[in-house]
Amino acid sequence: MKDRVIAADNILWDHIIQGEQQAYSELYELYAEMLYRYGLRYIEDTGTIKDCIQDLFTDLYHYRKNLATNVNIRFYLLRSFRRKLHLAVKKSLPLRHTAGPEDYFSINYQPDTETLLIAEEQQQEMLRLLARELNGLPARQKEVLFLKFNCSLSYEEVAGIMKISVPTCRTLAYRAFRQLRTNMEKVPLLPLIFLLMSWMSREHA
Repeated sequence: MKDRVIAADNILWDHIIQGEQQAYSELYELYAEMLYRYGLRYIEDTGTIKDCIQDLFTDLYHYRKNLATNVNIRFYLLRSFRRKLHLAVKKSLPLRHTAGPEDYFSINYQPDTETLLIAEEQQQEMLRLLARELNGLPARQKEVLFLKFNCSLSYEEVAGIMKISVPTCRTLAYRAFRQLRTNMEKVPLLPLIFLLMSWMSREHA
Protein backbone atom coordinates (compact mmCIF):
# COMPACT_ATOMS: atom_id res chain seq x y z
CA MET A 1 0.00 0.00 0.00
CA LYS A 2 2.74 2.44 1.00
CA ASP A 3 4.70 1.62 -2.16
CA ARG A 4 1.64 2.39 -4.30
CA VAL A 5 1.20 5.74 -2.56
CA ILE A 6 4.86 6.62 -3.14
CA ALA A 7 4.60 5.63 -6.79
CA ALA A 8 1.47 7.76 -7.25
CA ASP A 9 3.18 10.71 -5.56
CA ASN A 10 6.20 10.33 -7.85
CA ILE A 11 3.97 10.42 -10.91
CA LEU A 12 2.10 13.46 -9.60
CA TRP A 13 5.36 15.25 -8.85
CA ASP A 14 6.66 14.51 -12.35
CA HIS A 15 3.54 16.17 -13.74
CA ILE A 16 4.13 19.14 -11.42
CA ILE A 17 7.64 19.55 -12.82
CA GLN A 18 6.20 19.38 -16.32
CA GLY A 19 3.83 22.24 -15.46
CA GLU A 20 0.55 20.38 -15.96
CA GLN A 21 -2.30 22.45 -14.53
CA GLN A 22 -4.38 19.41 -13.59
CA ALA A 23 -1.51 18.15 -11.44
CA TYR A 24 -1.38 21.44 -9.55
CA SER A 25 -5.13 21.29 -8.94
CA GLU A 26 -4.79 17.73 -7.64
CA LEU A 27 -1.87 18.68 -5.42
CA TYR A 28 -3.86 21.57 -3.98
CA GLU A 29 -6.86 19.35 -3.27
CA LEU A 30 -4.66 16.81 -1.51
CA TYR A 31 -2.62 19.13 0.70
CA ALA A 32 -4.15 22.61 1.02
CA GLU A 33 -6.34 21.68 4.00
CA MET A 34 -3.41 20.10 5.85
CA LEU A 35 -1.28 23.21 5.26
CA TYR A 36 -4.14 25.44 6.39
CA ARG A 37 -4.53 23.51 9.68
CA TYR A 38 -0.79 23.73 10.22
CA GLY A 39 -0.87 27.47 9.59
CA LEU A 40 -3.56 27.99 12.20
CA ARG A 41 -1.13 26.67 14.82
CA TYR A 42 1.07 29.71 14.20
CA ILE A 43 -1.22 32.61 13.38
CA GLU A 44 -4.95 33.33 13.57
CA ASP A 45 -4.93 35.52 10.46
CA THR A 46 -6.58 33.19 7.97
CA GLY A 47 -5.93 35.63 5.14
CA THR A 48 -2.18 35.46 5.73
CA ILE A 49 -2.30 31.67 5.89
CA LYS A 50 -4.13 31.49 2.57
CA ASP A 51 -1.66 33.95 1.05
CA CYS A 52 1.25 31.75 2.19
CA ILE A 53 -0.39 28.70 0.62
CA GLN A 54 -0.98 30.61 -2.61
CA ASP A 55 2.62 31.86 -2.63
CA LEU A 56 3.86 28.30 -2.10
CA PHE A 57 1.96 26.93 -5.09
CA THR A 58 2.95 29.94 -7.21
CA ASP A 59 6.60 29.28 -6.40
CA LEU A 60 6.16 25.62 -7.31
CA TYR A 61 5.00 26.64 -10.76
CA HIS A 62 7.54 29.39 -11.36
CA TYR A 63 10.50 27.30 -10.21
CA ARG A 64 9.22 23.91 -11.41
CA LYS A 65 12.23 23.31 -13.66
CA ASN A 66 14.52 23.52 -10.63
CA LEU A 67 12.53 21.10 -8.48
CA ALA A 68 14.19 17.87 -7.40
CA THR A 69 12.63 14.62 -8.56
CA ASN A 70 11.33 11.79 -6.37
CA VAL A 71 10.67 14.01 -3.36
CA ASN A 72 8.45 13.28 -0.37
CA ILE A 73 5.65 15.68 -1.30
CA ARG A 74 4.15 16.01 2.19
CA PHE A 75 7.58 16.72 3.70
CA TYR A 76 8.54 19.17 0.96
CA LEU A 77 5.31 21.17 1.19
CA LEU A 78 5.33 21.36 4.99
CA ARG A 79 8.96 22.43 5.13
CA SER A 80 8.49 25.12 2.46
CA PHE A 81 5.21 26.31 3.98
CA ARG A 82 6.72 26.50 7.48
CA ARG A 83 9.43 28.79 6.11
CA LYS A 84 6.82 31.11 4.66
CA LEU A 85 4.81 31.04 7.89
CA HIS A 86 7.87 31.99 9.93
CA LEU A 87 8.53 34.96 7.66
CA ALA A 88 4.92 36.06 8.08
CA VAL A 89 5.12 35.69 11.87
CA LYS A 90 8.37 37.65 12.01
CA LYS A 91 6.81 40.51 10.10
CA SER A 92 3.92 40.61 12.56
CA LEU A 93 6.14 40.66 15.67
CA PRO A 94 7.09 43.99 17.30
CA LEU A 95 10.65 45.19 16.81
CA ARG A 96 13.13 43.98 19.44
CA HIS A 97 10.88 41.01 20.22
CA THR A 98 13.13 38.21 21.45
CA ALA A 99 10.82 35.23 20.85
CA GLY A 100 11.13 33.45 17.53
CA PRO A 101 8.31 32.09 15.33
CA GLU A 102 8.86 28.58 16.71
CA ASP A 103 7.70 29.88 20.10
CA TYR A 104 4.25 30.62 18.71
CA PHE A 105 3.16 27.12 17.75
CA SER A 106 -0.04 26.33 19.62
CA ILE A 107 -2.48 23.49 20.09
CA ASN A 108 -5.74 24.42 21.73
CA TYR A 109 -7.73 21.24 21.71
CA GLN A 110 -11.17 20.91 23.19
CA PRO A 111 -13.15 17.68 22.98
CA ASP A 112 -15.98 18.21 20.52
CA THR A 113 -19.57 17.68 21.63
CA GLU A 114 -20.09 14.56 19.51
CA THR A 115 -16.98 12.89 20.93
CA LEU A 116 -18.08 13.61 24.49
CA LEU A 117 -21.59 12.30 23.85
CA ILE A 118 -20.40 8.91 22.62
CA ALA A 119 -17.60 8.59 25.15
CA GLU A 120 -18.07 6.90 28.48
CA GLU A 121 -17.90 9.07 31.59
CA GLN A 122 -14.36 7.93 32.44
CA GLN A 123 -13.16 8.57 28.90
CA GLN A 124 -14.74 12.03 28.93
CA GLU A 125 -12.60 12.94 31.89
CA MET A 126 -9.52 11.53 30.15
CA LEU A 127 -10.23 13.65 27.07
CA ARG A 128 -10.59 16.83 29.11
CA LEU A 129 -7.42 16.05 31.04
CA LEU A 130 -5.48 15.29 27.84
CA ALA A 131 -6.65 18.60 26.32
CA ARG A 132 -5.45 20.52 29.36
CA GLU A 133 -2.07 18.79 29.41
CA LEU A 134 -1.51 19.12 25.65
CA ASN A 135 -2.25 22.83 25.82
CA GLY A 136 0.34 23.20 28.57
CA LEU A 137 3.25 21.66 26.63
CA PRO A 138 6.07 23.90 25.31
CA ALA A 139 5.58 25.07 21.72
CA ARG A 140 8.25 22.90 20.12
CA GLN A 141 6.98 19.76 21.85
CA LYS A 142 3.50 20.51 20.56
CA GLU A 143 4.84 20.95 17.03
CA VAL A 144 6.71 17.64 17.12
CA LEU A 145 3.58 15.80 18.23
CA PHE A 146 1.43 17.60 15.65
CA LEU A 147 3.76 16.81 12.75
CA LYS A 148 4.32 13.26 13.95
CA PHE A 149 0.70 12.25 14.53
CA ASN A 150 -1.45 14.73 12.61
CA CYS A 151 0.74 14.84 9.49
CA SER A 152 1.99 11.24 9.75
CA LEU A 153 5.69 12.07 9.42
CA SER A 154 8.73 10.18 10.64
CA TYR A 155 11.05 11.65 13.25
CA GLU A 156 13.60 12.23 10.50
CA GLU A 157 11.06 14.21 8.47
CA VAL A 158 9.85 16.19 11.49
CA ALA A 159 13.46 17.06 12.32
CA GLY A 160 14.05 18.20 8.75
CA ILE A 161 10.99 20.46 8.77
CA MET A 162 11.81 21.99 12.14
CA LYS A 163 15.54 22.28 11.31
CA ILE A 164 16.65 20.34 14.36
CA SER A 165 18.63 17.13 14.76
CA VAL A 166 16.83 13.78 14.88
CA PRO A 167 18.03 13.14 18.47
CA THR A 168 16.66 16.55 19.49
CA CYS A 169 13.36 15.73 17.80
CA ARG A 170 13.11 12.41 19.62
CA THR A 171 14.04 14.10 22.90
CA LEU A 172 11.27 16.67 22.47
CA ALA A 173 8.76 13.90 21.81
CA TYR A 174 10.05 11.89 24.79
CA ARG A 175 9.76 14.88 27.11
CA ALA A 176 6.23 15.56 25.89
CA PHE A 177 5.19 11.95 26.51
CA ARG A 178 6.94 11.95 29.88
CA GLN A 179 5.13 15.09 30.98
CA LEU A 180 1.79 13.74 29.78
CA ARG A 181 2.47 10.43 31.49
CA THR A 182 3.48 12.13 34.76
CA ASN A 183 0.49 14.45 34.84
CA MET A 184 -1.91 11.72 33.75
CA GLU A 185 -0.56 9.00 36.03
CA LYS A 186 -3.99 7.50 36.62
CA VAL A 187 -4.32 6.71 32.91
CA PRO A 188 -2.64 3.41 31.86
CA LEU A 189 0.19 3.90 29.37
CA LEU A 190 -1.25 2.04 26.38
CA PRO A 191 -4.69 3.73 26.52
CA LEU A 192 -2.92 7.09 26.89
CA ILE A 193 -0.82 6.51 23.76
CA PHE A 194 -3.86 5.28 21.82
CA LEU A 195 -5.90 8.27 22.96
CA LEU A 196 -3.16 10.70 22.00
CA MET A 197 -2.57 9.20 18.56
CA SER A 198 -6.26 8.90 17.68
CA TRP A 199 -7.07 12.39 18.88
CA MET A 200 -4.15 14.15 17.25
CA SER A 201 -4.93 12.45 13.94
CA ARG A 202 -8.35 14.10 13.88
CA GLU A 203 -9.03 16.95 11.48
CA HIS A 204 -8.92 19.75 14.06
CA ALA A 205 -8.98 23.29 12.71
